[in-house]
Amino acid sequence: MTALDVTPVRPPLKWAGGKRQLLPTLRRLYPDAFDRYVEPFFGSGAVFFDLFTQGRLAGRAARLFDVNPDLIGCYRMLRDHSAHVIAALSRLARDHRTRGDAFYYEVRDHRFNVLRASDGRVPSSPAAADDYTPDLAAMLIFLNRTGFNGLFRLNRDGAFNVPVGRYTNPTICDADHLRQVSAAFGSPNVTLECRRFDEALDEAGAGDFVYCDPPYAPLSRTASFAHYSAGGFTAIDQRRLQHAVIDACRRGASVVVSNSSAPDIVAGYQTRAAKDAGLRLSFVDARRAINSRASLRGAVKEVLVTNVQRLDAIKPRMLKATRGRSALKSARR
Repeated sequence: MTALDVTPVRPPLKWAGGKRQLLPTLRRLYPDAFDRYVEPFFGSGAVFFDLFTQGRLAGRAARLFDVNPDLIGCYRMLRDHSAHVIAALSRLARDHRTRGDAFYYEVRDHRFNVLRASDGRVPSSPAAADDYTPDLAAMLIFLNRTGFNGLFRLNRDGAFNVPVGRYTNPTICDADHLRQVSAAFGSPNVTLECRRFDEALDEAGAGDFVYCDPPYAPLSRTASFAHYSAGGFTAIDQRRLQHAVIDACRRGASVVVSNSSAPDIVAGYQTRAAKDAGLRLSFVDARRAINSRASLRGAVKEVLVTNVQRLDAIKPRMLKATRGRSALKSARR
């Protein structure tokens, strides 16, 4: 059986900055040979699932990291207790059909956030991933599928505070899909770790393929979606990431980084140190799918940085995440 015969495994969660739309371009940057796959900002895991579906991870280790304990905790529960998660999610989907928006806020405020903070635990601490339960995982998937644009956002107290989304009949529980995800996470040599990106990158070296998809640097003061953890992801963190990527390249790792085209990001990956490490930067067009105002969702410039090959050969093109109303209008002109 070839990779083409395998049903593609989709990410289980919607995630701000998810990379499904960029996969056609990213695939051209996958190294021909590598021993281990490392992803320090796992998020929805679009690249991991793409590599898994293609069979590129067979016989190779995959170390998947994220600092968000809810994310890692949820994925571990899907891996280890998928039947329990699916059963709990089915009940949530049933109650949502009868109670609608009011049920969303009941789950968010009186179940999910309360259970996350029970027993004196700090919800945003890495240790919270170890305390996750199948019921919490089901609630996170439910909130992701019914909340506004699938966002994950925490307030200063570490509580999930995304409002309800505008969906008519959302798909909340796709049991077959979740079983596929469970099988991917349960594959030999796949690990899910709640650790910082610098800890993940410090271990990367020769033979590793590293894909970094950090929270994007904002193009404006109101455009940031970096609060996936209580502390957010700051300009200082972006510079720390740049230095860690350069060091990993010097140790022989094959690295691909995606980010926004914010001036600080572009400048940071065009320094002498970055060029000496073999890193090259190119711009690609992508479609922004998440914004509180529909009129502001549209084409944006993003950057890809890699030492795998020169990006000059990649012709920038528009990559559409979904066919929206604007796309239909353009097609009719």
